[in-house]
Amino acid sequence: MTAAARKDPTTVEVEVREKIHLEILKRTGAYHANDHILLPSGQHTTEYIEKTLVTTEPSFTEGLGAVIAKHFAQWPVDMVLSTGPGALILSHCVARAHPSRPIVIYGAKGLSGGKRRVTLPVEFQRLIRTGSKVLLVEDLVSTGSTLNLLVNLVEQLGGQVIGIGCLWRRTSVEVDGQPVFSLVSRDFPTYDPAECPLCKKGVPLNEEFVRRRHARRPSSVQEPKVP
Repeated sequence: MTAAARKDPTTVEVEVREKIHLEILKRTGAYHANDHILLPSGQHTTEYIEKTLVTTEPSFTEGLGAVIAKHFAQWPVDMVLSTGPGALILSHCVARAHPSRPIVIYGAKGLSGGKRRVTLPVEFQRLIRTGSKVLLVEDLVSTGSTLNLLVNLVEQLGGQVIGIGCLWRRTSVEVDGQPVFSLVSRDFPTYDPAECPLCKKGVPLNEEFVRRRHARRPSSVQEPKVP
C-alpha cells in the first residue's frame, strides 16, 4: 500500500480543498507560485499573494465565504466582525451563508505609538452586548496579532468570540486558545538575497511586484476649487 493510500480521509479532503482554493486564487490573479520573487521587504521567495486581489471575483468570494459559514454552521452567531476591505467583503459572504443570519460589523487597523491597534466605530460598539456571539473573519492571517486584538475588543464589550475563520493562514496560530479555521493553510519560506537558493541557481529574479508598487500611485480625483 502506498503512502498516499494510507492517508487519513480527512487529511485527503483538506488537501483537495486547499488545492481547489489555491486554483481559485490563481484565477483571480492574487496567488503567484513557482517563481523567484522579490518582496517589498527585500527578501526573496517562491510564492506571493496580492491581498488586494483576493476578493475581486464575487462568485468565487461567495463560494469561499459559504465554506467558512458551513464550518461554523453548528454554532449560533449574532454578528461577524472583520477588519480591512478584503476581509469585510468575505465576512459579508460568510454572514449571508450562515444559518443564523448574523449582522456584519467591522473595525479598523492602525498604529499608535508604534504599536498595532484595532478600533471599532461607536455605532457598532452598542451592538455588542453581554453574551453576544461573535465570529471573527479575516482574509490573510500571519501572526494572529490583529485577531488577538479583536478578541480583546469583543470581550471588553461583553461579547464572546465563538470562532475564527480566514481565507489564508500562513502559520499554525491559535488565538485565545481557539484554532483558526482556514481555507488554505500554507506558509512559504523567504530568503535573504545572500542565502537565496534560487539566486545561487541563477534563476532570474521577478521584480514586478516591487516595481509596480513604486511606479504606480493610487488613482485619485480632487474636487475642483470654487472660484
